[in-house]
Amino acid sequence: MSFEKIAGRGVYVKGNDIDTDRIIPARFLKCVTFDELGPSLFYDERFDAEGKSKDHPLDKEENSGAEILISDDNFGCGSSREHAPQAIQKFGFRAVIAGSFAEIFHGNCTTLGIPCLVMSQDDRRDLASEVERDPEAEIVIDLEEKKIICSNKIYSVEMKESARESLLTETFDPLDNLLKAKDQIQATAIKLGYS
Repeated sequence: MSFEKIAGRGVYVKGNDIDTDRIIPARFLKCVTFDELGPSLFYDERFDAEGKSKDHPLDKEENSGAEILISDDNFGCGSSREHAPQAIQKFGFRAVIAGSFAEIFHGNCTTLGIPCLVMSQDDRRDLASEVERDPEAEIVIDLEEKKIICSNKIYSVEMKESARESLLTETFDPLDNLLKAKDQIQATAIKLGYS
């Protein structure tokens, strides 16, 4: 999977300080696998007590299949539950654009291969207006150049350099790194007398 460029349609979920309990309510954390989390993303924001839609942006027909989540400041704050980025990924999102991110949430997203891109408030509002005006508008994220292109407009973004580098070199997944280094690990174990 290449992370140099990510393209997809976007959806704007407005709000500062969207915490991990809003992203995935605690009652959904007892799932057997993370695969079950996607439908519960923002559940209490999307549905009432009877399970009826509250007309949340994620449930609007024109936003179906959007792959880039746009939000505001301090996204992913609150508890450090890994389920929040898992729910975002299992819902189908491949990247998140916000004004800022909670540190642990950002790290958990990076480990899953979800870029967290920081964009200025003015640019974010403009991008959100573009996707609300035309939900079919394609957003192209260029991680190498640290820019986003949408509707012939170019926006600059920032991201932690270590996260960007790990995505570009595809070394973001620690388990995958261990599996790829199996021979070196075995050689070191033998050398240290652990075999």
